[in-house]
Amino acid sequence: MTAATEPKAGIARPPYRADHVGSLLRPQSVKDARKRFYEDKAIDAEELAAVEDEAIRAVVKAQENAGLPVVTDGEIRRSFWHYDFMGELSGFDLEERDEGVQFHGVKLRPIYPTIKEKLDFPSDHPMLEHYRFVASATNVMPKISIPGPSCCHFRVAKADIHPKEYRDDVEVLFADLATTYAKAVKAFYDAGCRYLQMDDIFFAYLCDPKHRAAKQAEGDDPDWLIDRYAWMMHEAIKDRPSDMVIGMHMCRGNFASTHAAEGAYDPAADAIFNKTGVDVFFMEYDTERAGGLEPLRLLAKGKQRVMPGFITTKTGDLEDLDDLKRKFDEASKFADIDQLGIAPQCGFASTEEGNKVTEDDQKRKLDLVVRTAEAVWGGVDK
Repeated sequence: MTAATEPKAGIARPPYRADHVGSLLRPQSVKDARKRFYEDKAIDAEELAAVEDEAIRAVVKAQENAGLPVVTDGEIRRSFWHYDFMGELSGFDLEERDEGVQFHGVKLRPIYPTIKEKLDFPSDHPMLEHYRFVASATNVMPKISIPGPSCCHFRVAKADIHPKEYRDDVEVLFADLATTYAKAVKAFYDAGCRYLQMDDIFFAYLCDPKHRAAKQAEGDDPDWLIDRYAWMMHEAIKDRPSDMVIGMHMCRGNFASTHAAEGAYDPAADAIFNKTGVDVFFMEYDTERAGGLEPLRLLAKGKQRVMPGFITTKTGDLEDLDDLKRKFDEASKFADIDQLGIAPQCGFASTEEGNKVTEDDQKRKLDLVVRTAEAVWGGVDK
């Protein structure tokens, strides 16, 4: 399918009271097909796509059945939440090496993004078609999540930045990233997308004392990076049409139910809320690693919305609805309850391995998101 697919008439528009971050557990059929395609070389790309298509239709139906007003493709076609998108940008490449990124007690697969040439967003980026497919498969609002521009700096080692102009002046790199992402925003809009999520989790990483110290050791001021990351996001989305909503997810890492960072949002909250221009903020709030709710006081009065992630995707233990209602009572001390909603703390499968939860756990969590929205606000799209 190549024609633009705008959301169907009459469906509720974002922001919502109930939402989710994006990724969902990969069914075994997809895992098997990906192995047969990438490792065994036993099937072709069309056969893999057919299995993925069937799985996406199923997860779309599951989200609709849960009562969610918005659905994603579950990132079913991806290996990583971020690298698959980045690797298809002009000028980017992904390299496999010996040592993976360290999470809490486990290492990520050793894939490293590198910048080989001047950056750009190609008109045939495959995730444009990914969006069109999910839009064709649902009767509610389709959403696609992509990594935000900060990911293309934070996750690339300085030694892996090859263009001289980027090495000599990081502001040139930031400017090109902003331009590249502005083109992406326009391309998704032209494909029919009216709800685009750009996940800039590294705002949260730069609130972690360990990650801040690591950036300082590399010669970077973490507070300066927070400010420039906010500038990149703002530049990327500032010219979007008025009927396009931008979301942004922030967490502290999510690989096989583990994490990579911790620390309250305080160092970044002002930049997040007041300098990015984002409409909807998905904020991890499932454990003490995220700190307190006080940073919500910096949310400006108006139409922006925060979706506190009180429901974890890292374990199958189901949160208590009354406890969630009490947490919203606490959150409303710092932000207007009318500017809040509910979503899980993160995706269920930021990589194809997935978190250590079952599909039934995932279903119960999404059902709880909807029940919480109904209990607190009287509906999922009020």
